[in-house]
Amino acid sequence: MQEPTARTPVGHLRRLLGLGFGLAVIIGSTIGVGILRTPGLVAGHLHSSSAILVLWLVGGVYTLLGAVCLAELGTTVPQAGGYYVYARRAFGNWVGFGVGWTDWLTYCTVLAYVSIGLAEFSGVLLPALAGWVQALAVVTLLAMVALQWVGLKVSARFQEWTTAVKFLAFLALVVAALLHKPAGALPAAEDARGLTFTGVILALQAIVIAYGGWQSALYFTEEDRDPARHLPRAMVGGVVSVIVVYLLVNLALLNVLAIPDLAKSTLPGADAAAIIAGDRGKQIITVLSVISLLPLLNAILMIGTRILFAMGRDGLVSRRTASVNPGGTPGVATVVTTVVALILIASGTFQTLIALASVFLAANYCVSCLALVVLRRREPGLARPFRAWGYPWSAAIVVVGAVVFLAGVLVNDTASAVKAMGLLALGLIGRAVALRV
Repeated sequence: MQEPTARTPVGHLRRLLGLGFGLAVIIGSTIGVGILRTPGLVAGHLHSSSAILVLWLVGGVYTLLGAVCLAELGTTVPQAGGYYVYARRAFGNWVGFGVGWTDWLTYCTVLAYVSIGLAEFSGVLLPALAGWVQALAVVTLLAMVALQWVGLKVSARFQEWTTAVKFLAFLALVVAALLHKPAGALPAAEDARGLTFTGVILALQAIVIAYGGWQSALYFTEEDRDPARHLPRAMVGGVVSVIVVYLLVNLALLNVLAIPDLAKSTLPGADAAAIIAGDRGKQIITVLSVISLLPLLNAILMIGTRILFAMGRDGLVSRRTASVNPGGTPGVATVVTTVVALILIASGTFQTLIALASVFLAANYCVSCLALVVLRRREPGLARPFRAWGYPWSAAIVVVGAVVFLAGVLVNDTASAVKAMGLLALGLIGRAVALRV
């Protein structure tokens, strides 16, 4: 099989999105069940309320630096595909394909994972559905595909409205927790054991993971009516909004739970809700979890589709994946992404691949951060509507942090790292074989 030719017809994405969608896709992809779980893990490493709040803020500031750095890439190369686009521009087709292949596979895996999670939470709310988790996950995913198939405008509105509901629901939980009067005085906020370097690093890793999703708007710059203006505002505004919510959630939890209880809790959000609302607490958190996962599922499906679309348009995979239906949805890319996610749901193999997703996410983020530096040096005359604040120092902090985070992932889960490299090699070999056939 030869490389696809330029004569192969491809579709054109529609410029229908604005700042509201950018904010919605970032907030909707970031705030979720993670913030209801992670505070307990962080408290277990820090044992101090002030240290907990400071480190959540530090993690947020680091995320904000990453956002402004990649916002420069997004406005410089305003094309669909996110990390893949920047890697290909800076390092060529093979690195671009490696990033695109693993990024797309990651989103297919997370798509299956979130579909199952949404089905499980629905089963808790409606016990009659408890024995139908896989079937419900499939139906939920297909319903989301049908929504997107109608067109970009509909899926974008769904993202905006569900994210608004999620945001308000989290604020309601925060307000209820802050207004709650503990029955007795909480134990001292500081622990005599103090802080350790290892504890701070492990806590910061967990916090950075909880901020994951902030990069989502990068995948839609080609569909934005004015990416030069909207993307930086969405990236900064979205991340700042998430920082505020995360700090408020931690303040709320610390108001309800003593630090030792918070540190022991695997789902502190549920424990806090149980104290505030009694037996209905678990139900409240389950409803909040469902609300959280709906915009996340929509965003993940849209992102995975755009990665495959971009690779198809550039001829790195079949150009058929670059076709676009009248509503502005990449049709073939949506079908392929959905089929892979359905196979993962039916086979349960997403449970194996989900451990690899963190490796791919860390590696691809690292490559994208390096792409910023490479393009600044190699193409200094390239039009840059938005420039990263504090460059080169901001970029240096982001790159060092990305490398350290990747190294931590490789060291802490070497087995998954080896499997991830095998999966990357499989994709590269498959592409090499396709070029020779």
